[in-house]
Amino acid sequence: MSLVTIGLPVYNAMPFLPETIDSLLRQTYSDFQVLAIDDGSTDDSLDYLKSIQDSRFKIITQSNRGLTATLNRMLAEVETPWLVRQDADDIAYPNRIELIAESINKYPDAGMFYSYAKYYQNAESFGTFRTTKASPDVLTSLTKAGYLLAICHPTAALNVAKAKDVGGYRFDLHIEDIDLWWRMALLHEIRLIPEETVGFRLNTNSVSSSNLREQSTNTLYVQYLLISHLWDLQPLPYELVKEQLIMLLDNKKLNFRTNMRMTNIHLGKKAYAGAIKYGIGALLSSPQDFLERLTYELGNKDIAVNGEDPKLFAANCSSLWQEKVKNLCFALAN
Repeated sequence: MSLVTIGLPVYNAMPFLPETIDSLLRQTYSDFQVLAIDDGSTDDSLDYLKSIQDSRFKIITQSNRGLTATLNRMLAEVETPWLVRQDADDIAYPNRIELIAESINKYPDAGMFYSYAKYYQNAESFGTFRTTKASPDVLTSLTKAGYLLAICHPTAALNVAKAKDVGGYRFDLHIEDIDLWWRMALLHEIRLIPEETVGFRLNTNSVSSSNLREQSTNTLYVQYLLISHLWDLQPLPYELVKEQLIMLLDNKKLNFRTNMRMTNIHLGKKAYAGAIKYGIGALLSSPQDFLERLTYELGNKDIAVNGEDPKLFAANCSSLWQEKVKNLCFALAN
């Protein structure tokens, strides 16, 4: 029996899907399965999947249910102990599965593995996905301090039993991944494979590009859930705290991220004038974030995390939880 299955959620993935599949077929390690779930595509994605002549591929079709439901179905359907995430528009570098298999054999009790990713477009890689580079113990400590881990979802390999143990994926808020990471980090070992294994495609139609403000608000909600868990407080439903979380957004940082994403997209298109324009916009939006991003690309040793300082949540305790726990929040934050 194979050790790993590559899970491929597919929804209107053309024209990128053939390049993705080709990258899987070119892996240096070939003993794997592929579980592709077509989530009600209306383009030619399903026809293409059905045209693949490879016994390792299993194709499941369903009416459109969304990414979170599709990922949970993968966890339910997979027949191997490990599930490797792969988006239908990203590229797996040739030794990706080999490195994962080696890591599993070395650390079989781990809860998950992840790696570095390069931004990818037009058959070229450029720039790196900002990732938390740390040991398992540090990853756990960061999570216990109230911060979210920066992990590129398509680089993850999940121990299926342990992912199910922590509750699998939750929410259709485009942050189903970071919500899983904190629950995994508190209970199971997460290990970094310190190599680039995935080309992460950027385009203006992606969820992250078109919903950055909403996604940033949703990220704060995940951090709110983490902090609620750590401080033993009862979190409120998303809709009841959404407006308060929007007030916590750092607009300078958000504008910086928007401009940097557009910079990378234009670089991928070799539209250098646009890249310079958005790069200047990123610099003007937040010189500090721009410098930190630049030094990260140059090998800065600082550990990257997602989310805001947990003390910000404590300072807004009465609106995020209840007035009567205000003093407790401050005590726990300090």
